[in-house]
Amino acid sequence: MKLETIVVARAALLVAACAALGGCMTSTPIWDAHFGEAARTSAQVQIIDPHAGENAPSPQGIDGNAAVSAMDLYDKSFRQPVVSANPYAIGVSGGTSGATGQ
Repeated sequence: MKLETIVVARAALLVAACAALGGCMTSTPIWDAHFGEAARTSAQVQIIDPHAGENAPSPQGIDGNAAVSAMDLYDKSFRQPVVSANPYAIGVSGGTSGATGQ
């Protein structure tokens, strides 16, 4: 037999085997049944108290004056951002390294 004939015969046999076995595995219904479970589980894990509306307010938190002060400072940080003298020296200190040089 010629080499080309053998290669074509093997390729045809491989295609036929893949087509026959392809019908045996149906994983899509399993995946579809569980679609979105990970996202729903992640969202539920992030909820601290799912029945918060049914209960009295919890004492955890911050008082009103401290909250207003914190928000004012937060707003001021965006109105007057800190200006860097040299934009290429990010994170580089202008002081000494602490070594005494001895």
